[in-house]
Amino acid sequence: MARDFRDRADDSFLTLVGDLPELIGNLVKAEIDAAKRWVTRTAKDSGIGAVWFVVALFFLFWAVPVLLVFAIAGLSSWWPVWLSAIVVFGGLLLAVAVFVLLGLLRFRKVLRRENPAQAVGTDFRLMKDTGDDHS
Repeated sequence: MARDFRDRADDSFLTLVGDLPELIGNLVKAEIDAAKRWVTRTAKDSGIGAVWFVVALFFLFWAVPVLLVFAIAGLSSWWPVWLSAIVVFGGLLLAVAVFVLLGLLRFRKVLRRENPAQAVGTDFRLMKDTGDDHS
């Protein structure tokens, strides 16, 4: 979109003012086009980045059982394999219990918090009660 620029030093004030709507319109269109290009590039890059995270999670998913087998094999040097497996399983259940407890504590905090709709209702009741007192 190459444009020839001309020297506008000799144009009259009214000519320059008359060209303003077209110039502003062109500027707005150019900014909208630039924003569209930015959104397209950003969406594409974000999508590709998300795919790489999914691939990493896939490998992590398979790495966890390998680590658990490694722990069982290591413990089986001292204990029978069945006891090693039970100890690792018990450790996993303990970890699950701790993380569930942490999650429940966080959700309790969220549920105690007043949401904006409740705040509006409280404000409305206070205004109504104040209005009834002055009557």
